[in-house]
Amino acid sequence: MKTVSVIIPTYNRDFFIRRTLESFIIQNYPNMLEIIVIDNNSTDNTLAVVKELSKKYPIIKYFEEPRQGVHYARNSAIKYAKGEVLYYTDDDMIAEPDLLTNLVQTFELNDKIAVVSGRVLPKWDIQPPDWVLKYCLNAHLSLNLDETPLIISDQMINIFSCHEAVLKEAIIKAGGFNPENTRGEWIGDGETGLSIKLLDLGYLQAYNGLSVINHIIPKSRMTQSYLNKRFANQANCDSFTIYKAANGLSNSKLFSNILNNFIAVLYKSLATPWHFIRAKDNWRITMAQVFYHSNRIAYDIKLITRHHMRNLVLKDNWIEQKQLNER
Repeated sequence: MKTVSVIIPTYNRDFFIRRTLESFIIQNYPNMLEIIVIDNNSTDNTLAVVKELSKKYPIIKYFEEPRQGVHYARNSAIKYAKGEVLYYTDDDMIAEPDLLTNLVQTFELNDKIAVVSGRVLPKWDIQPPDWVLKYCLNAHLSLNLDETPLIISDQMINIFSCHEAVLKEAIIKAGGFNPENTRGEWIGDGETGLSIKLLDLGYLQAYNGLSVINHIIPKSRMTQSYLNKRFANQANCDSFTIYKAANGLSNSKLFSNILNNFIAVLYKSLATPWHFIRAKDNWRITMAQVFYHSNRIAYDIKLITRHHMRNLVLKDNWIEQKQLNER
């Protein structure tokens, strides 16, 4: 079976990361080489928590990434990782004991599979409101409830970086994760961009519904403001993806996109109070869509007016070769 390095980027989550680490320590996968924590400038007690656990479990290794941005943390981990498979997760996840066993064996089914994901289930901090259960048991909370035992595809499937195994040699060829949350601003398409690059290289994606991880959902994510932010972030992601897929768009096309999104903002802005007055809870989605279309406008304006943004979007390789040569 392939060797695995578990990679956990973290930023100010000392209250969650202990539970995350403890859930991976008890994995039943025999070839897990290491658990790599990449600290992205935490100012809380993250270092103390990780060091305490690493003394008891030497499999845990701690590194720092001073460049603020989760893609920097994910990509810099490649230079430390010894495994053939890099398993990426987040610092607010709790793994089931057979997660890696079910996930990694999927690679053996086809030598073109480069990335595998599985189910992401909610672990609620409090009982969620009804509207969250109705509208957010999906990508809005980075959840995937699909119980399908196996999907292998040469097309995009739903993969989140909180539950993603990727071949080390493949991620290097693809140039790593694209940027996403960078210094608090969502500027790119992250794991979506990585998936697109892997597919373009001729690799396959897979989904194994038997591999399960639990996503801790705090009270703060069960709010309208969080939903609005989530839609706004997705807007930036989509503008990035669309511009990159076209290898750049003309200003006239960007202006056309801005106009279409402006019309959508007007429509959704009128629909939101109408749904609210009629006591229809889908006003929450239409309000979030206002934030989505507004951010699409703002991002496309940046692409028109800022040369460095256009260069950033069109960049393919986010792994510094000198980093790989360090080990």
